Amino acid sequence: MKKINLVITGCMGRMGQQLVKSIKTDRAIKLVGLTENKLIKKKIGGIKPQLNNDNVFKKTDVIIDFTVPRCTFEILNIASKLKKRVVIGTTGFTKTEEDKIKKISKKIPILKAGNMSLGINLLMYLTEIASRALGDRYLSKVFEVHHKHKKDFPSGTALMLGKGIAFGKNKDFYKLLGKKFLNKKIFPYSKKINFNSIRKGEIIGEHEVKFSSGKEIITLNHEAFDRALYSEGAITAAKWLKSKKPGLYSMRDVLNFE
Repeated sequence: MKKINLVITGCMGRMGQQLVKSIKTDRAIKLVGLTENKLIKKKIGGIKPQLNNDNVFKKTDVIIDFTVPRCTFEILNIASKLKKRVVIGTTGFTKTEEDKIKKISKKIPILKAGNMSLGINLLMYLTEIASRALGDRYLSKVFEVHHKHKKDFPSGTALMLGKGIAFGKNKDFYKLLGKKFLNKKIFPYSKKINFNSIRKGEIIGEHEVKFSSGKEIITLNHEAFDRALYSEGAITAAKWLKSKKPGLYSMRDVLNFE
């Protein structure tokens, strides 16, 4: 079987480094390039990292991107020109940026996910089901914990879960978007979806969705112990995307959740 050529952007980041490790044990993948936002002298896995440019992406089948929004659009502009597929794990996009990604996906296949783990995507699915079943009788909120180095809040996964709540209610997420708290011990329910983010230590990721009627609370949660969850999920997504036509896809498509 022919190997899938892959380029990893943001190779010095936490996810970039984890992806390099995971690829070493995957016989279906060939790492053909690495990029960073500054010049790196040392080689990683026998490959010298470069700045984002046409040449580094020419030989790849799929690009996996875990960077920051500004860098992601730099990558998408090149990928769109070269007709390359892109898996986006970057988070922190605005609604305008989300719309821009959707527009670019009409030209190239893009798989975008706030979280690549099977468990989290199952949690998203269960959140939609619970939200649909409970309706407006129950208020909801989302809680998440990540390592102290994570800059954006709420996390992309927390926002993804918020979208799951809105989808279940058949409502516009941005109209239900409530307050965003940081490092609060407690935070309130409201008619909108409130978020609380904790940043401490080296925690990989904890997410929790709560529904309350005032008489009972229903909790759905997920805890990640190993960052390889995300890199292996991203590689699975890259393999799946290799045969797809232009469009905007998610891990839900990969996992075939109805």
